[in-house]
Amino acid sequence: MPRIPSSDGPDSRTGCNSPESEIGKIWTLYGRHQLDRSFDLPELGEWAWDMSQAGPGISVLGEVAGLRVLDLGSGVGRHAAHLAALGADVTAVDASPTQHQRALARYPDTPGLRLVCADAVGHLREAEPYDLVYSVSGVPFLDPHRLLPALANGIRPGGRLVFSALHTTSNGDGPSGSVTARPEILRLPGSDTEHQMHMWVLEPQLWEDLLVDHGLVMETVTTIDSPQADQPLSYRLYAARRPERIRSRPRTSAPPAPHAALGVGIIVHGPDGVLLGRHRRGTWEVPGGSLEPGETFVEAVIRELAEETGLIAKPADVQLLGTLLDHVGGVLRLTVPALITRWSGTPQELERTIGSWRFWSLDALPQPLFEASSQCLTAWNQDLPLDHPPADFQSYDTRLSPGSRPIPDS
Repeated sequence: MPRIPSSDGPDSRTGCNSPESEIGKIWTLYGRHQLDRSFDLPELGEWAWDMSQAGPGISVLGEVAGLRVLDLGSGVGRHAAHLAALGADVTAVDASPTQHQRALARYPDTPGLRLVCADAVGHLREAEPYDLVYSVSGVPFLDPHRLLPALANGIRPGGRLVFSALHTTSNGDGPSGSVTARPEILRLPGSDTEHQMHMWVLEPQLWEDLLVDHGLVMETVTTIDSPQADQPLSYRLYAARRPERIRSRPRTSAPPAPHAALGVGIIVHGPDGVLLGRHRRGTWEVPGGSLEPGETFVEAVIRELAEETGLIAKPADVQLLGTLLDHVGGVLRLTVPALITRWSGTPQELERTIGSWRFWSLDALPQPLFEASSQCLTAWNQDLPLDHPPADFQSYDTRLSPGSRPIPDS
């Protein structure tokens, strides 16, 4: 059975999976084992990506002073505390209660360091996006299809992701050629006790494909081999960046039902940003939908908003912005963007197809956005950095935009 390294040297790290899961339980046992043996690692001297005296150090992260930084799978917190001492505002997240307990005991009141016991995906979905997210060998412990959507939106546009991942085990077992988990063995430090867990040990091209599919741009992939000539143990260090501009997913080319060519897109904007929901297809969208027979645009806006989010708006609260004309699959699509800045109620998940309603800051919108939603948002605010196909927009307020103007393929 392949074995992953575990020693009293570099921190063993977790991908912050739920404590009730297989991996979460094992890392909780690991933390309890370390607490029981009263073992404490020294303060971090030289930064290592889980391989002492090998590979690049902290320089990969660049200047961190003043940045909002997230450490995923922070363990006892040594790396996070090191960055906090350099002036970063660091949140260190670990799902293991015992690992979190070790970190709290070690760093009870460290300026610039916040220790959080939480699931990584849950934290990323709730927290404001970070300037820098890093992980010392924690990412491979989580299903990338679960982690990366939240991770990509948990980084600010222009922000970076840096993480190390196991490439070849100490037994010489190389990476997998498919995005599937495989069993590995963790040995508790100072003992012969072993636990089996599952990890995603992937080829570099698979990691790059996954990151690119989720809207990130690869910067570098660095090999970190064991300094011992007869030791096949090897890691890879991945550095990626979220682009400044936000990508969008294409519409389907399937022709809609006749009435589906006419609809509304509802921009709910308030102090906390713009309201977006996550569709089951994986895109983020503004509320909206098709007009029903006999409805006016204002009536459709009020009805769709209530049906999808539970928010209540009055006719006087609805500002129709204009008409968007687009052609998809040979079908003419007409969408009327509407702006709402006054409403009552709290967003709720009322439909099976879309939920996770949340207000997003305009300078940190999630991705991918649905193309029609991107076009509506651009019609409202041309300064938003949104990529989407061009469409013709006719403003209803001729004082602001006389005549027809194109929405370019930004």
